[in-house]
Amino acid sequence: MNRLPPQRSKISQVQQSQTVITRFAPSPTGYLHIGGARTALFCSLFARHHGGQFKLRIEDTDRARSTDAAIEAIIDGLRWLGLDWDGEPVSQFARVERHREAVNALLARGRAFKCFCTPEEVEALREEAFKEGRALRSPWRDRDASGAPAGAAYTVRFRAPETGVTIQDEVQGEVRWAAKEFDDLVLLRADGTPTYNLAVVVDDHDMGVTHIIRGDDHLTNAARQYQIYEALGWDVPVFAHIPLIHGPDGKKLSKRHGALGVEAYRDMGYLPEGLRNYLLRLGWAKGDKELFTDEEMVQAFDLDGLNKAPARLDFDKMASVNAFHMKRADDDRLTALLFERLEAREGLRTDEAARAWVRAAMGLLKERAKTLAELEEQVYFLLRPRPIALEGKSAKALDDEARARLSRLREVLARHGDWNEPELGAALKRFAEDEEVGFGKVGMPLRAALTGGAPAPDMSFVLAVLGKEESLARLDDQV
Repeated sequence: MNRLPPQRSKISQVQQSQTVITRFAPSPTGYLHIGGARTALFCSLFARHHGGQFKLRIEDTDRARSTDAAIEAIIDGLRWLGLDWDGEPVSQFARVERHREAVNALLARGRAFKCFCTPEEVEALREEAFKEGRALRSPWRDRDASGAPAGAAYTVRFRAPETGVTIQDEVQGEVRWAAKEFDDLVLLRADGTPTYNLAVVVDDHDMGVTHIIRGDDHLTNAARQYQIYEALGWDVPVFAHIPLIHGPDGKKLSKRHGALGVEAYRDMGYLPEGLRNYLLRLGWAKGDKELFTDEEMVQAFDLDGLNKAPARLDFDKMASVNAFHMKRADDDRLTALLFERLEAREGLRTDEAARAWVRAAMGLLKERAKTLAELEEQVYFLLRPRPIALEGKSAKALDDEARARLSRLREVLARHGDWNEPELGAALKRFAEDEEVGFGKVGMPLRAALTGGAPAPDMSFVLAVLGKEESLARLDDQV
């Protein structure tokens, strides 16, 4: 296989009269992993950018491995990510008869043939071909099927051409294969079920797919599928094979890197729009711009921005991108998402009054959180029921001297007028200076009294979020 640089000027241009149709075609053998989610996003954005359609096909012909649970997980993952498709999902397994029709057409054209080789004979032929440095050729490609034993089992194979294959890929450039690299591909197994490459071509053609965007692990499949398109006399879609995602260390992505289902990222506290934005920049670029709204993504995305080099998963960048979308998110929505996460935690207030309190503080809280998980930790101190039980370091921080100092601080705060973070910060600093102690002598006991030692931001922020009434009440509980 040889590759030349992309020549985008001819193929990548979409004719105005052509309705762009893309598709995402996962195999339902597991969850919607991060690589598949990125592929689906690119397909969706390209279709929306050109006013076209984005379709979903479930490639469930492998009945032994395909499960209803996996199909549901994929669909749920797409919906959570906010990728809506046009029309009903297509089941590849339900189209077996249509696939057989295409095989019959290839037989009629002489582009396919029945092969009566036994599995043992095929293995021997394969070993011989390997030794000679060529692909397998069935002896039945030049034999009359009438000479086969009566009732013998057979497969249907594609008659591999004697010339090489060249495709123009929008990412990989011009890619060439020599004829010797292709065997006589099985189209129908002995049990009459179609193989992957045949089914994909027929389904993409019938669905009107104009552009196939997928991982470059399918590049050789593209060459095989190109041959089948040509043999059936069908238009070949535009191919764009994107490099796979690698881990931070540059190696193939695995579970230890983050090759997880999108539901895992949801559980880690990422917003769907944040993950969409991050995945967009994972193998695609538009100048130096990093942060995109959904409208900007649709407007900007095209095949020209796809990178040829593998992208590396970067959780720090993912969190940074998500933080941008956290700040833009609606406060009511964030509050609802937050309390969905908090329902499983015991010992916290989740009543309507608590929800209203968190909602009122959300404008401040979301500025300091990169994910919903961080936001969850930030509000923990807000939702602890009073009086807060002190344990460990928090209990030790409130000795007699500290309680006396907090009592004096309580009177200062009671007289304080401007209850906002900057003014409260200045007031705490002045109090420490008046007491002639380091700020830690004020901050540590104050944190214990207000939060019970729970993770929390600066004390001025804690006071501002709690509000004057609650702050004074929590101080009263401890002093």
